[in-house]
Amino acid sequence: METVRFDEMGIIPQILRGVEEMGFEEMTPIQAQAIPAVMEGGDVIGQAQTGTGKTAAFGIPILQKVDTSRKSTQVLVLSPTRELAIQVAEEIRNLGKYMHGVKILPVYGGQDITKQIRSLKGGIQIIVGTPGRVMDHLRRKTIRCDEVNTIVLDEADEMLNMGFREDIETVLEYLPEERQTVLFSATMPKPILEITRKYQHDATMIKVTKKELTVSNIEQYYYDVKRKDKVDVLSRLLDYYNPKGSIVFCNTKRMVDELARELSMRGYFAEGLHGDMKQGQRDRVMGNFRKGNTDILIATDVAARGLDIDDVEAVFNYDIPQDDEYYVHRIGRTGRAGRTGKAFSFVKGKEVYKLKDIMRYCKTKIYAQPIPSSEDVAQIKADKIMDRIATVIEENDLRDMINFIEKQINESDFTAMDIAAAFLKQEIGGAATAPMAYGQGSSANFGDTGAENGMVRLFINIGKKQKIKPGDILGAVAGESGISGDVVGTIDMYDKFTFVEVPIEYGNKVLAAMKNVKIKGKDINIEPANSR
Repeated sequence: METVRFDEMGIIPQILRGVEEMGFEEMTPIQAQAIPAVMEGGDVIGQAQTGTGKTAAFGIPILQKVDTSRKSTQVLVLSPTRELAIQVAEEIRNLGKYMHGVKILPVYGGQDITKQIRSLKGGIQIIVGTPGRVMDHLRRKTIRCDEVNTIVLDEADEMLNMGFREDIETVLEYLPEERQTVLFSATMPKPILEITRKYQHDATMIKVTKKELTVSNIEQYYYDVKRKDKVDVLSRLLDYYNPKGSIVFCNTKRMVDELARELSMRGYFAEGLHGDMKQGQRDRVMGNFRKGNTDILIATDVAARGLDIDDVEAVFNYDIPQDDEYYVHRIGRTGRAGRTGKAFSFVKGKEVYKLKDIMRYCKTKIYAQPIPSSEDVAQIKADKIMDRIATVIEENDLRDMINFIEKQINESDFTAMDIAAAFLKQEIGGAATAPMAYGQGSSANFGDTGAENGMVRLFINIGKKQKIKPGDILGAVAGESGISGDVVGTIDMYDKFTFVEVPIEYGNKVLAAMKNVKIKGKDINIEPANSR
């Protein structure tokens, strides 16, 4: 499918700025076809399902059409439900964020109508509402349609299913004869066709059908992750699964750059790929990824279009895609050539509902999965090392090495177990400081400190009475231990002491770094909260 960018459509710069801030780069199929058709001013019928980006498909043209110098209502959008009306109004508001003077208002049942009337008196150019409530306002003359030039019927089939046909027709009768009527519907049942015949003239028909998706060879999971924890969780999953090659998808170019920088600082071989990069840069990044010099490719959807890579073992949806179809393209990067693949998605709060839409579209299950603990990561690394060691033992003559170790044991206080454990810790590397079931820093060693899951709560013997502020604690913990301030959790300050939470894998590191530290010239004592 050919890539179409928003800046190729003659959209005014103020709207393009809103589009870019929302993280959109490439148009979805319905947007690429509907935006120019609606901009031309004729009637349009768009057949497209929820999750295809159709709000922007009509939102951008109606914003472009609005005369902000006039306070009168110029556009009416009908939506089937209160929730959808609010959502559509919010998205149009975000698209028009940098347009001076444009006002958008959702009106719906269940909200005090007098509040809506007060808002309408201020002059609203774009009204998004449910049919029943819009009809109430029309009858009260609190919405006047004399200058309405465009009406959009969004989710028209759903409105008919909910019994709004008469209300829709009543609203349409209030409007001027000379107007643009735009209709979007997932299906085209007979009643919809009757409305189009009666109220539209020479309408342009746009139909976007979604492709079927086969995902039988791709394991799909999702994790409930707060935004501030995403980098840590991604790092943990990369360590746990250790995929040969992985692609991490972000919705914005800025996030690609930030994440590539953060992962590189953590020692991963990661590079970013997005639409603002020159072709030479993109070729270099892709060359590194194909050769295995880069393990992790971080990309936007537009940049990943058409990539032909077979050796991707895992795909990560760092951000949930804007369009269901993008999910198809993303996870299709793994599980190729008969291999199995894994796809992981990070969600939080209302994003779970978007994930359910994706599951319905894909006709597949995306299973919730607990985030591997630091102990899990360290354990699996140790297991893999032990597997390699077993191979070395079976395939090599180790008599010289055994003699050398025996000599070290005889000449020092070390046991063979000490030497083996030290080699294992050194081999595990970064995970050596992470909590292990048999090492320092485990949650078992810290005990229950009353911290959030995955964190350890530390006690510091100074507080408000010493004129200490949370920023002083944060600065000391991050500055002395070298961990990022972003990963430090809750700081609870009391008169004479403070509790601070840090990720459990950094617990021992923070304790060691803060051992002889002064905060604002005051000596401190720091220890796990449960050891007092």
